Amino acid sequence: MQGKKNYQKKLFIKFQLSDHVPADNLYRRLNEVIDFNFLYKSTAKYYGSEGQKSIDPVVFMKLILAGYLENMNSDRRIINALRLRLDIRYFIGYDLDEELPWHSTLSRTRQLYGAHVFTELFKKVLKQCIDKGMVSGRRQAIDSVYIKANAAMDSMVEKAILDDAGDYGKELDANQEAPVNQGVIEDDKDKNDQGTEKKPHPTAKTHYSPVDPDARLSTKKGKMPDLNYLGQVSVDTASHIITHVQAFCADKQDNQCLPGMLVHVVSNLKEHDIALQEVVADRGYSSGKTLKTLEAMGITGFIPNTGTFHYDHEGFIYHAEGDYYECKNGKALTLQGTYNDKKRYRRTRKLCMGCPFKDSCIGDKQEMAINVTIYRPYFERMHVRMQTRKANHMMKKRQSTVEPVIGSLVGNHAIKKVNSRGLAQANKCLTMAAIAYNIKKLLNYRPRRIHDNINAIKSEINKGIYKAITVIECLLTDYTLMPQ
Repeated sequence: MQGKKNYQKKLFIKFQLSDHVPADNLYRRLNEVIDFNFLYKSTAKYYGSEGQKSIDPVVFMKLILAGYLENMNSDRRIINALRLRLDIRYFIGYDLDEELPWHSTLSRTRQLYGAHVFTELFKKVLKQCIDKGMVSGRRQAIDSVYIKANAAMDSMVEKAILDDAGDYGKELDANQEAPVNQGVIEDDKDKNDQGTEKKPHPTAKTHYSPVDPDARLSTKKGKMPDLNYLGQVSVDTASHIITHVQAFCADKQDNQCLPGMLVHVVSNLKEHDIALQEVVADRGYSSGKTLKTLEAMGITGFIPNTGTFHYDHEGFIYHAEGDYYECKNGKALTLQGTYNDKKRYRRTRKLCMGCPFKDSCIGDKQEMAINVTIYRPYFERMHVRMQTRKANHMMKKRQSTVEPVIGSLVGNHAIKKVNSRGLAQANKCLTMAAIAYNIKKLLNYRPRRIHDNINAIKSEINKGIYKAITVIECLLTDYTLMPQ
């Protein structure tokens, strides 16, 4: 018989959230794994003893965390989702009939709390990952990602050209000395088709956004310029756990960010008696100062040298003992001095007279000069290291480790764009996204048992034997088909 459901509202209903949230639900398990009560002590200094009660710090942090777990970077969307999600209500401890916080409360509270509150939660989650044996810590892969700022390109305005009274006076003098235009037709090169003046293309040096002054105009290869932040991510290569994240202004280079990143990574691992030994990164992190910092910290780096460094100068031989270069004719290019972190070796044209290689060497130039960075020994040692088989393996390891993690942060943890303004707020957003990522790894982690490892080894051996048998069969088949 066909059934038909008739809905009627009940006057009284008995409902218990815990009865309707499954035991294997992410938020129920998260409540059992992490104790958020430390937040009361960490945030106590932000509140007085009088006035209306604020949102519970634990409720606030859980709501923000739920947003990044659900890939929602909008406070309004988080509250709207909360109205329909029993598991998130259970997670924050709100019954069905309780009034939910306003979305604006989340924004104000995020701005109120210092970065140390979010960092403390990140370290607590990282500690649990380390305690479970998920983090080796020996080797870290580091990479960067542009994070879209919460400001539009249309908000950009031109920076002030005159910064002080001195420049203003010079400008006035220049205007007074300039001849007056009397009936001369103005050049219209700087005008568009409508006859109005062309607006200069905005750059990071000439324009900024008053909406978010910390955001910087930057361009990713193959994409249009946009206002961004630069996020740096350090990932443990053994388990893909994030060990540190940090946001920088997007006008910084990767090699400028690496020394600061290393300090925090080493500190985070040292708290658990783990020593960082190796760092893997791409060519963008290569610079003399970076390589010097790595060696000073006792860390082995695997970073391809930047394209501006030349390991050899064709036609010239360097003599370290006398610190000079020797040309094909056996003449020396002596050191003249150091300028802007570069050593300059030169030989004048007069000294090259009569040289059979003059035309192909110095040509029409007045002198033959070679500029070499003072960090050459560091680049040379890195060049030699990068020729090894291990370095080739490390670069593949980097590509398969940190890049998927960054892809997950952008695609699954709401870090494609920050929903706040300012570098300090961007750091909080990036930290919460990293926490959400590590929590998922923590809850999904299953330690491998001994017999699992044995089975994996047996499987690899069987694959090898099968491949060997296949090769032998192919060789025998080819031999039998050969004409006798």
